[in-house]
Amino acid sequence: MSSAVALELRGLSRSVSTGRGTRAIVDDFTYAFQGGKIHCILGPSGAGKTSLLRLVNRLDEPGGGKVLFDGVDMETIPPCELRLRMGYLFQTPYLFDGTARDNIRYADIGLTDEELVSLADRAQITGELIDADVDNLSVGEKQRVALARLLATEPSVALLDEPTSALDPGHSEAIESLIKRVADEKGLTVIMVSHNPEQAIRMGGEALLMVDGRLVESGPCEQVVNRPRTVLGRKYRDRELT
Repeated sequence: MSSAVALELRGLSRSVSTGRGTRAIVDDFTYAFQGGKIHCILGPSGAGKTSLLRLVNRLDEPGGGKVLFDGVDMETIPPCELRLRMGYLFQTPYLFDGTARDNIRYADIGLTDEELVSLADRAQITGELIDADVDNLSVGEKQRVALARLLATEPSVALLDEPTSALDPGHSEAIESLIKRVADEKGLTVIMVSHNPEQAIRMGGEALLMVDGRLVESGPCEQVVNRPRTVLGRKYRDRELT
């Protein structure tokens, strides 16, 4: 597992206009994500968790600050190259028409059949599922296809936006186990937004707590969730921030 910094955010900020003026949805966010680790971003609704993830992938552009990817200013990396090296898994799986096999191959048309089946197996897409029309898959199955498609590009960083929020507990834990196993096998750096503190503890690794667009606490997941050091951290633990 790498200990080098994979992704560094320096003073990252973004503001949006509202009926009451301008509001900072990501506010002077600074953090270094270690390579090969799982990081869970926690916080109440509206804290800016998804907005932060979108800035990291350049789906939105920051108003200030910068992102360094493997030590290189991300603005100098062409967006298409960036998104091959940094996969993004949305909260709702977005699949193309066709089969699970078609969707995985879309990410890399050069995949051999053996490589494709290996990816599908890793994502627990087995048997008839691989050639099933995606319209006939459950939400959990679709999310596994989306994850396999992400892995087909062999990214070094995976950005996961609440990937289990639409799933029941059993399917959620299956996806969690899959992410942890792939991260361990591939040395993948995972940055995962979650609304569930218990999920962060199950995932392990590091937790970052956001409130009102700002990073207010970080550290090992169990410590941030159960033994926070800050006033806002304790309010989040005690469900005073929702």
